[in-house]
This record gives sequence, structure tokens and C-alpha cells, in this order.
Amino acid sequence: MTRFFGLILVVVLGLAGCADPGPRLGPDGRPLPQAYRIGNASKVQFRMLDSVNALRRAAGVGEVQLNSELNAAAATHSRDMAVQNRPWHFGSDGSSPLDRVARVGYRGVMLGENISETYETELETLAAWMEKSDTRDVILAPGASNMGFSWHQESNGKIWWTLIMGGAQSTASALPGS
Repeated sequence: MTRFFGLILVVVLGLAGCADPGPRLGPDGRPLPQAYRIGNASKVQFRMLDSVNALRRAAGVGEVQLNSELNAAAATHSRDMAVQNRPWHFGSDGSSPLDRVARVGYRGVMLGENISETYETELETLAAWMEKSDTRDVILAPGASNMGFSWHQESNGKIWWTLIMGGAQSTASALPGS
């Protein structure tokens, strides 16, 4: 009988060791953030496009569509920011967003570029961009008809996001300060 209770005790203790300890907590007592791993990459651009268009509709401006040239410029810049290990609008070769858009053959006007270095999802990044007036203005640019969006994820989970808005040549006069 003693063996039976001893065996039960060992099994119970063994199963208790398998229990989920819950989220790891930081010094402030809050759960530590988890790095977002991009799983289904083919859907990321379309989730962002749908979200941007929903925000644009709510603001009363026209929808945009994905543009392959702007996507290429965004992808190039996302990789380049990772190489430089800093989020900024200039390439390692000194190129500006205007230079990169011209290099890929985009025939419209580049209206703005948003960038981010984060471990968060594309939708969390979009929400952060919408909180600031300068990045929100890029997303809601009235003359925008095209969007480029891409990212580069490092092995440690850090993601470098780039969103570019563009429009027809005639939209240049609609931009503030032009």
C-alpha cells in the first residue's frame, strides 16, 4: 500500500512539473512582450492594405491599391535599415525615399514613407503610425492611389517595416507645401 501511495505521489509531482508556468513577467510585474513571428507572409500585405483602406474610408479619402514598384522600394529599404541597424529614411548609399522610388521605375509621385523598427505585428505598427500626426498624414494622404508595403524580419524577431504612399503625377500640387 505504501508503494502505491509513493507511486501516486511521484506521478502527481511529475505532472505538476509539466504545468504551464504562465507568462514570464518583467520587473514591473507585467508580462514580457513576445516577438511576433511572421507566419503567413503572403497575407501580411493584404491585411495591411485592407486596414489602411478602412482607415482611409473612415477619413473620407479614396482607397489605395498595392503597387509592385512601391512594394519593391519598401522591401529594399526594410532590408537596408536592418543592415544599418537603425530606422531612418536614408539608405546606406545615401539614397532618399524619392531616389528609391525612382530606381524601381514608379511613374507617379511619392507622397510619403513610414518606417518602423519593432517586434510587433503589422497592425500594431499601423496603430502606432496612426497615433502620430506626421505618419498618420502619410497614411491618409488625400492624393494617394498606390501603396507599397514590405518588411524584413531578423532571426531575433525584430521587424523593419516600410510603407510608401504614392499617387498620380497630378497629385503633387495637392500636397501641403508644394
